[in-house]
Parts: sequence; structure tokens; C-alpha cells
Amino acid sequence: MNEIRAVINLRNLMSSPDGWGRSQGREVYNRLIDFVESKPGVMIFHIALADVRRIDFSFASETLIELARRYRGNKGFCFIDPVDKDMLENLDAAAERKQQPLTVWNDGEYKIIGLQPTKGTITALEFALKHKEARASEFVSTNPNISIANASMKFKQLWNQGFLLRTENVADSGGVEYVYHRIK
Repeated sequence: MNEIRAVINLRNLMSSPDGWGRSQGREVYNRLIDFVESKPGVMIFHIALADVRRIDFSFASETLIELARRYRGNKGFCFIDPVDKDMLENLDAAAERKQQPLTVWNDGEYKIIGLQPTKGTITALEFALKHKEARASEFVSTNPNISIANASMKFKQLWNQGFLLRTENVADSGGVEYVYHRIK
């Protein structure tokens, strides 16, 4: 996978330090799309909220959450710095409503906001988040009660839902092997 990452400094795309309402959110969303489209080789975007004073539910829904939904499976978005508790609650509620997961990273620890993994996929997600890349065969080697087919299905579901990114490689057998990547 292309390891290039870019940082989205949200405040640079806002007209004020307060992200408030749907109309302001739509304006910023268009700027976010322009920024992402200007970087076609970038797969992972780190969202920085420095100098953003507050974000309400509507603004979060129209900007960052909608951006992650638009590019689900192709590009990933995550938070890499501590996020203010009130902002995090609004981001979490907006992501939950739109059924979009986002990862908040802080000193190597992560928290998933928005859509949560199912009980059946949580161990696969935890495995993937501990590694830069993960394969079904590697997951099975640490969970011998799971078949390759079952592991592949779990990773595919996590990719479809937006928890992970995925690339294709040629397997030793000559077929396609999917490699799953954490969004960090």
C-alpha cells in the first residue's frame, strides 16, 4: 500500500474556529473534497483539530463524517491527536448516525467512534489495528479455531464497513491475496 499520508488541518479550511451548522459544514466539505482530490496518491489522511474551538453535531455530520463515507474503502481518515471531549461526543454521535467508523489515535492507543464492530469481527479488527498490514492467514495463525474463509470474511466485512483499507497482492498460489491496512 502507498504509505503516503497527509494531514488535514481542519481549521485552515474553516472561516472561524467554530464549526457550527449544516450550511457552514457544506462549505467546508467542498474544501475538504478539493483538498483530498488534490492528493490522488494519498491513502490515509490524519485529521488535525488544532485551533478548532468547537464543532457541533450538524457540522461534524456534514464535513468529516460525510468525507469518510464518501471515500470508504478507498481512502482512510483518522484523528491522531487528543480530541476535546465535547468535540469527540459530537463527532461520535454524527458518525454513529451515519454508520461510519472513525479511529482516534492517541500515543499508540486507539478508540473507535461511530459505528462499532460486531462481536464476530472485533478480534479481527483488534488484530489488524495492532499491525500496519494484516492477512487472513496471519490472523488464523493466532486464532487456530478460525478457518481462512471465516477470517477472510471478517476482514472483508471490516473493509466494507470502513474500519480498514485493502489492497490486492498476488498470492504464492497465483491467486489474489487481500492485504488489509489499519487507518493510522
